[in-house]
Amino acid sequence: MSDRADEEMTRMGPVTALLDATGLFFKSARDAFPGAVAADWAAAAALDPGAVGPEGSWRLDFRCFAVADPNGAGWTLIDAGVGPADGPGAPWCPVPGRLPELLTTAGIDRSDVHTVVLTHLHEDHTGWAADAAGRPYFPRARYVVQRAETAALDRLDPVWGWVVEPLRAAGQLHEVDGGHRLRPGVTLLPTPGHTPGHQSVLVERPDGRDVLVTGDLLVHAVQLAAPGVAYAHERDPVAARTSREELLARAADSGAVLATAHLTRPFVDPSRYGPPAVGT
Repeated sequence: MSDRADEEMTRMGPVTALLDATGLFFKSARDAFPGAVAADWAAAAALDPGAVGPEGSWRLDFRCFAVADPNGAGWTLIDAGVGPADGPGAPWCPVPGRLPELLTTAGIDRSDVHTVVLTHLHEDHTGWAADAAGRPYFPRARYVVQRAETAALDRLDPVWGWVVEPLRAAGQLHEVDGGHRLRPGVTLLPTPGHTPGHQSVLVERPDGRDVLVTGDLLVHAVQLAAPGVAYAHERDPVAARTSREELLARAADSGAVLATAHLTRPFVDPSRYGPPAVGT
């Protein structure tokens, strides 16, 4: 659980970062990124000092993002957090998450969420997608995932029974192939590697800097300092590196800000790697 109440909700234009939970990972940072060298770790500590836990542990946030429609008609939610105490993330995530109360505080009713983008089907990104009774948590939403992601998911994976089966049964699971425009200004970008069907999200802002929601393309600041560093739990490290380098290059070329799920700062300006670019 997070005790950083002032950081539970941070806004950048139409994008609101929602801090569902904070906790220590079950591996140390150096075990999770065995290819990183001393200079990479020094750069990462400067970029995201909050991630440095006691005795080399990795402290990380578990964050979702809500994107407001320009006409005020509703919301798109990107990822669904760690979920409740009995959710699929319970064996290792800091459950229960706080997303329901954060949505209430932000003035977002569950019925006003018309789209839930799942960047991928890991427990810590899908926990609030449904409840233990198999009911979609967002009753009017279409849940959008890459078809390659559902095709690759093991049927014995707890997310299959918690998320995929009930959403399909409810007719609310929408599988797409490749790049996909959800609505003007919100586009899905395939970024495979962490998982076979991992996707990121581009939120275009005509009145400000675009926002790139990275999902788990970038899980620690060491991968921002050294994009070639692989994460121990990437399904395809070569593809993940390519996706990461391409997305970071896109952000640098366009001036976009990164919205991160697990760094202890929700918005990061890759052009300067300085203080969080919040409120611009």
